[in-house]
Amino acid sequence: MLKNLFASRWGMIGTGVLIGVLAPLLQKLGNPGNMGICVACFERDIAGAVGLHRAAVVQYMRPEIIGFVLGSLAAAYFFKEFRPRAGSAPIVRFVLGVFAMIGALVFLGCPWRAMLRLTGGDGNAILGLLGLVVGIWIGTLFLRNGYNLGRTQATYSSVGWIMPLIMAGFLLLMIIFPQVEGQPQSGILFYSEKGPGSMHASLPIALIIGLVVGFVAQRSRFCTMGAFRDLILFRQTHLFSGVVALIATSFLVNLLLGQFHPGFEKQPVAHTMHIWNFGGMLVAGLAFALAGGCPGRQLFLAGEGDGDSAVFVLGMIVGAGFAHNFGLASSPGGVGPYGIAAVFVGLAVCLFIGFTMRLRSVRETSGAKMPVENKPASV
Repeated sequence: MLKNLFASRWGMIGTGVLIGVLAPLLQKLGNPGNMGICVACFERDIAGAVGLHRAAVVQYMRPEIIGFVLGSLAAAYFFKEFRPRAGSAPIVRFVLGVFAMIGALVFLGCPWRAMLRLTGGDGNAILGLLGLVVGIWIGTLFLRNGYNLGRTQATYSSVGWIMPLIMAGFLLLMIIFPQVEGQPQSGILFYSEKGPGSMHASLPIALIIGLVVGFVAQRSRFCTMGAFRDLILFRQTHLFSGVVALIATSFLVNLLLGQFHPGFEKQPVAHTMHIWNFGGMLVAGLAFALAGGCPGRQLFLAGEGDGDSAVFVLGMIVGAGFAHNFGLASSPGGVGPYGIAAVFVGLAVCLFIGFTMRLRSVRETSGAKMPVENKPASV
């Protein structure tokens, strides 16, 4: 009965409401402005915490991300849905993860944060959301024309445990090497002393909220990319109802907490270069569509044993390192020195993947019969 409730439309709406309440609360409890939850930004902070980049203002081991994976793992085991699988074009998924992160950091946020920025009054998020939808729409064109990453296969349980163990290891590192005031490095971990990385809720609260969201989202299959894809492709509103619930609830909670500040200028961790807000999320949305899920959904899938999604997550973390080391990421001052070039390169790479990874392309080049993927993009 509980399983059916989570899978119902009301279960999806309930997940959106849950995130819409908890994300603004996390902001109130210490997370950066309009960034109660941002998968891309938090994975960027994790990349900084382990030294993949040296941008001192965005280095922190975010417990919410750890909680998403471990909460999803708990739900998968509780409902007997832990299914280790892998083998669906992992190198392509890694590259898509890299460019999904680069596009998101040009905009400064993932789909979740785009919605949270909008409900906090940031008008710049409108351009980001439009870019996201256009990117997903382009992805649906490839799906209609036979785009397919190939078949996944059941594999060893240890494969499914790799990402949860990595996240558990990150949590252990936070405990062994806690933040020390006045020190940018504690043992092997880096901690921001100023900027967004220095702003965070307490470890227990952030971890518990991450675990709750991970558990519930794994059950409901909440996915922002899938919501727009299903609406465009099939006119289905099941997933989209969760997105609407998230936006409406977050808006109301921000109003109640005094966190709604409408406008375009001087928004927290945002810039006003509208074309590149649009372009960054266009690349990210296309990459999410080609990979089969938004960054949050990829974490939840990794928690339930999907090795391919784990590769995508690792791609995003590595992509954050590239973005900050190579001047691709934006800041409140605007797009990074090479961010515009990165948008064009990311779009070219995603289009190359979309055009070449179609069933007809395989048959035309090799004459071989390509197996149909047994994991649809909506998983």
